[in-house]
Amino acid sequence: MEKRAIQEKILRKLMAMKPPKWGSSHTEETNLVKGLPSHLRGEKIVEKAIKELYKKEFLLKSKKTGEWHVSLNPQKRKEIYKFLGLPPK
Repeated sequence: MEKRAIQEKILRKLMAMKPPKWGSSHTEETNLVKGLPSHLRGEKIVEKAIKELYKKEFLLKSKKTGEWHVSLNPQKRKEIYKFLGLPPK
Protein backbone atom coordinates (compact mmCIF):
# COMPACT_ATOMS: atom_id res chain seq x y z
CA MET A 1 0.00 0.00 0.00
CA GLU A 2 1.41 3.39 -0.98
CA LYS A 3 1.78 6.34 1.36
CA ARG A 4 -0.93 8.33 -0.42
CA ALA A 5 -3.40 5.42 -0.15
CA ILE A 6 -2.67 5.18 3.58
CA GLN A 7 -3.25 8.91 4.00
CA GLU A 8 -6.54 8.73 2.10
CA LYS A 9 -7.71 5.79 4.22
CA ILE A 10 -6.90 7.67 7.45
CA LEU A 11 -8.66 10.87 6.32
CA ARG A 12 -11.73 8.98 5.09
CA LYS A 13 -11.87 7.05 8.37
CA LEU A 14 -11.94 10.27 10.41
CA MET A 15 -14.62 11.71 8.13
CA ALA A 16 -16.74 8.54 8.39
CA MET A 17 -16.68 8.34 12.19
CA LYS A 18 -19.88 9.27 14.03
CA PRO A 19 -19.63 12.17 14.63
CA PRO A 20 -17.01 13.11 12.00
CA LYS A 21 -13.76 14.17 13.66
CA TRP A 22 -13.54 17.83 12.57
CA GLY A 23 -12.06 20.41 14.95
CA SER A 24 -13.13 19.92 18.58
CA SER A 25 -14.47 16.41 17.90
CA HIS A 26 -11.41 14.18 18.26
CA THR A 27 -10.24 10.61 18.73
CA GLU A 28 -7.13 9.00 20.20
CA GLU A 29 -4.12 9.00 17.91
CA THR A 30 -3.83 5.23 18.29
CA ASN A 31 -7.17 4.86 16.46
CA LEU A 32 -5.64 6.20 13.22
CA VAL A 33 -4.05 2.88 12.29
CA LYS A 34 -6.91 0.61 13.34
CA GLY A 35 -8.48 0.66 9.87
CA LEU A 36 -5.25 -0.37 8.16
CA PRO A 37 -4.22 -3.95 7.39
CA SER A 38 -2.45 -5.53 10.37
CA HIS A 39 0.81 -6.06 8.46
CA LEU A 40 1.13 -2.27 7.97
CA ARG A 41 0.52 -1.20 11.57
CA GLY A 42 3.75 0.07 13.12
CA GLU A 43 5.54 0.23 9.75
CA LYS A 44 7.66 3.27 8.84
CA ILE A 45 5.56 4.06 5.78
CA VAL A 46 2.51 4.52 8.03
CA GLU A 47 4.45 6.75 10.42
CA LYS A 48 5.69 8.85 7.48
CA ALA A 49 2.17 9.09 6.05
CA ILE A 50 0.79 10.37 9.36
CA LYS A 51 3.70 12.82 9.81
CA GLU A 52 3.03 14.21 6.36
CA LEU A 53 -0.66 14.75 7.23
CA TYR A 54 0.47 16.78 10.26
CA LYS A 55 2.93 18.71 8.08
CA LYS A 56 0.16 19.56 5.58
CA GLU A 57 -1.92 20.63 8.62
CA PHE A 58 -4.71 18.23 7.63
CA LEU A 59 -4.59 16.77 11.16
CA LEU A 60 -4.63 18.66 14.44
CA LYS A 61 -3.01 17.13 17.52
CA SER A 62 -3.77 17.91 21.16
CA LYS A 63 -3.13 16.29 24.53
CA LYS A 64 -6.39 15.13 26.14
CA THR A 65 -6.86 12.84 29.15
CA GLY A 66 -3.14 12.02 29.11
CA GLU A 67 -3.28 10.74 25.53
CA TRP A 68 -2.65 12.43 22.20
CA HIS A 69 -5.89 13.05 20.33
CA VAL A 70 -6.31 14.02 16.69
CA SER A 71 -8.97 15.65 14.55
CA LEU A 72 -9.33 16.96 11.03
CA ASN A 73 -8.45 20.63 10.57
CA PRO A 74 -11.71 22.43 9.65
CA GLN A 75 -9.71 25.30 8.12
CA LYS A 76 -8.23 22.83 5.60
CA ARG A 77 -11.59 21.26 4.67
CA LYS A 78 -11.40 22.34 1.00
CA GLU A 79 -7.84 21.03 0.64
CA ILE A 80 -8.75 17.73 2.30
CA TYR A 81 -11.72 17.20 -0.02
CA LYS A 82 -9.52 18.07 -3.02
CA PHE A 83 -6.79 15.67 -1.79
CA LEU A 84 -9.41 12.91 -1.61
CA GLY A 85 -10.91 13.81 -4.99
CA LEU A 86 -14.28 14.65 -3.45
CA PRO A 87 -16.52 17.59 -4.38
CA PRO A 88 -16.07 20.48 -1.89
CA LYS A 89 -18.66 20.93 0.84
